[in-house]
Amino acid sequence: MVAQNSDKMRALALKLFEINAFKFGDFKMKVGINSPVYFDLRVIVSYPDVMQTVSDLLVEHIKDKQLTAKHVCGVPYTALPLATIVSVQQGTPMLVRRKEAKAYGTKKLVEGIFNAGDTCLIVEDVVTSGSSILDTVRDLQSEGIVVTDAVVVVDREQGGVANIAKHGVRMHSLFTLSFLLNTLHEAGRIEKSTVEAVAKYIAAVQINSDGTFVGGDKADVVGANDLQRTKLTYESRANLAKSAVAKRLFNLIASKQTNLCLAADLTRADEVLDVADKCGPYICLLKTHVDIVEDFSEKFIAALQALAQRHNFLLMEDRKFADIGNTVSLQYGKGIYKISSWADLVTAHTLPGRSILQGLKAGLGEGGAGKERGVFLLAEMSASGNLIDAKYKENSNKIATEGADVDFVAGVVCQSSDAFAFPGLLQLTPGVKIDEGVDQLGQQYQSPEHVVKERGADIGVVGRGILKATSPEQAAQTYRDRLWAAYQDRVAK
Repeated sequence: MVAQNSDKMRALALKLFEINAFKFGDFKMKVGINSPVYFDLRVIVSYPDVMQTVSDLLVEHIKDKQLTAKHVCGVPYTALPLATIVSVQQGTPMLVRRKEAKAYGTKKLVEGIFNAGDTCLIVEDVVTSGSSILDTVRDLQSEGIVVTDAVVVVDREQGGVANIAKHGVRMHSLFTLSFLLNTLHEAGRIEKSTVEAVAKYIAAVQINSDGTFVGGDKADVVGANDLQRTKLTYESRANLAKSAVAKRLFNLIASKQTNLCLAADLTRADEVLDVADKCGPYICLLKTHVDIVEDFSEKFIAALQALAQRHNFLLMEDRKFADIGNTVSLQYGKGIYKISSWADLVTAHTLPGRSILQGLKAGLGEGGAGKERGVFLLAEMSASGNLIDAKYKENSNKIATEGADVDFVAGVVCQSSDAFAFPGLLQLTPGVKIDEGVDQLGQQYQSPEHVVKERGADIGVVGRGILKATSPEQAAQTYRDRLWAAYQDRVAK
């Protein structure tokens, strides 16, 4: 039974990673410190099988620890669904603690039928300092309810157990952060350096006797800094990618040693093919606008795919989808272009919300079904005077990193490194040109070094700087060398 549970827990740990329930990057915590790892177990409500598995293991854990109580209460709000399932499976009455008392009706803070002196078991998702558990304990105790134990899904091992124990409550965790990290490492999902960086952070940042964190002022530079997206190599980030095509692109960039994307914004098929052939050895990605190709044909696409295979680069159609899901699915898979059949990647606005991802997935159809496909979501634009604001960027980040469809998101098109933190996504930055400035149509240009080292670009997009050069091939090589050198300087610091 112990061995079976151990296998279940390892399988669950991998599943939680797959659905993005915990992630790596640079995150601001509720307790006021930064962390290189973040647990977001709210997402499991979208995966009934995962929620059931977590609840089953919690029930088994409660039995193993011989924890008995007349009631069960989940810490609001993430743990409420888990506490509900535990209550039903055990046949134990549940209490619901509100975060604030109602201003109407009974004005109760604790809902349910109970008597003073009743015992209650707390259920929580993640513990850092344990403050949320203690808030719940305090409100239950104010109603005369006795609390001696709490079960949690994940203990971050930052002193929460001891902090809770000082208030007379024993904490029993299903997972520790160390177990989760080691499981991911053993399964080849993360590198040893990631485990070590998080371990360094945890050792340095522990809760103090007064509730503050020892080393909290250094949380953004100790351990956490080692896992910032811009400090990690492409190879290590490939292991963190949720998107298959992102993983492929990370590895392609690393093996070919180029982070250059060529924007082949030309109007003749032969011109696109010519520049793709000449510059192919120096690029990781070729960006097209097929709707401006005046003599578009299936023969052109076949030739373009052959060049991509010969020179080892991916194709991205810069379509910038922005319609309702059903229309997007048709634009992606149907019509004369049949984009899903040949483009490894596309671009899309997040204006329609999460339905943009659902529409693209639905548009894979026969042409793209079974193939590695992905999208770069637009969080920022390089055009001066664009209307994208901080709130739009924040919501775009959530769409890219949360929900059931994140496996289709390869990266984000943006101009700054703060657009997103998750290292499993790629930052695509347009407007790269050796001669910085603004053209007559408002396009802003920045140097290769600036976009990579200052703006956080993983891939720099160059168009006219190569297309209008006397020798596009030589220009592509120059941009490739400068972008790659800038990346090497960035990760070496």
